[in-house]
Amino acid sequence: MHRLVRLSPFDAAHRRHTSFALVEVMPEVEQEVEVAVNPDDLEIDVFRSSGAGGQNVQKTSTAVRITHRPTGIVVTCQNERSQLQNKETALKILRARFLEIELERKEEEILRLKGQHVAAGWGNQIRSYVLHPYNMVKDHRSGYETSDTAAVLDGEIDGFIEAYLRMAR
Repeated sequence: MHRLVRLSPFDAAHRRHTSFALVEVMPEVEQEVEVAVNPDDLEIDVFRSSGAGGQNVQKTSTAVRITHRPTGIVVTCQNERSQLQNKETALKILRARFLEIELERKEEEILRLKGQHVAAGWGNQIRSYVLHPYNMVKDHRSGYETSDTAAVLDGEIDGFIEAYLRMAR
């Protein structure tokens, strides 16, 4: 969290304005998730479909139930008229459930990496940049400060890094 105090170019009264900026650094996450289903882990059962239907209802086994043994996920499909189509649909649903579990796992990992949420406001800033009425940049964690605000805003932050590393020892 960073705090900026400056004269606003949009304020006709030329008053000081305070702004806060929250910067979060996260690793890049691959968007495409490959879901591989091992056929040896599947238990496929066929049974007769239920409900109102045509001449073949209760005569042929067209409904499919797929159980993934390691996770215990069970998918049943009896929407189509053929066993092959029901099996393909059930496998698609099973892959979708695996994808959902994988996406939840990645979301939990991102939340773990991100840590606790910090509100953008007073008392949470690690550094203040004061551009009016005087020039100063101060790191509130280490106590390091400098009056060369232009250099800091141009990226010269070595002094802040060194002070933080000395403090963190």
